[in-house]
Amino acid sequence: MRREEIAALIEKREEGRAKQDQAMLSEVRAQLLALLAHYPDDAEINYQTGIAHDNTGLGKEAIPFYEKALSLGLSGADRERCLMGLGSTYRYWGQYDKAVATLRTGREEFPENRAIQVFLAMALYNSDSYKESVQLLIQNLMETTSDEKLHYFRRGILAYNEDLDETAR
Repeated sequence: MRREEIAALIEKREEGRAKQDQAMLSEVRAQLLALLAHYPDDAEINYQTGIAHDNTGLGKEAIPFYEKALSLGLSGADRERCLMGLGSTYRYWGQYDKAVATLRTGREEFPENRAIQVFLAMALYNSDSYKESVQLLIQNLMETTSDEKLHYFRRGILAYNEDLDETAR
């Protein structure tokens, strides 16, 4: 029953998110909090409660739910999104070291997730790691672009990206 209830709440949350219906999102958040009161050590419910807080503009309050979900062993696609959500939320609230660490973990575990890498680049920028931030953005751009001009200069761009500080002597 619990899994079916969670699935229904996720569906309702996604509908509320798509419609930008704050009343619906708040209702889902309240229902998840009630469910969490019965199952405080359920990783998925903690994770979904974190998302519900984020979706209702309560990102700072989402952090403990994301953290607990991860500590309880959240796995798979939920872990992937949780690491991204937590890292992004840390960054937004100025917790840059935690953001970088969380997003680095996400990149290591889910290297194909471009969104995690872009959020990591932003957190690196906020941490004054400008070079690594730009390198990561260039790498992602060059690996995903279909722009003909960028493809034409690909080898040069990637070579310069190896050391952005290098100049002719």
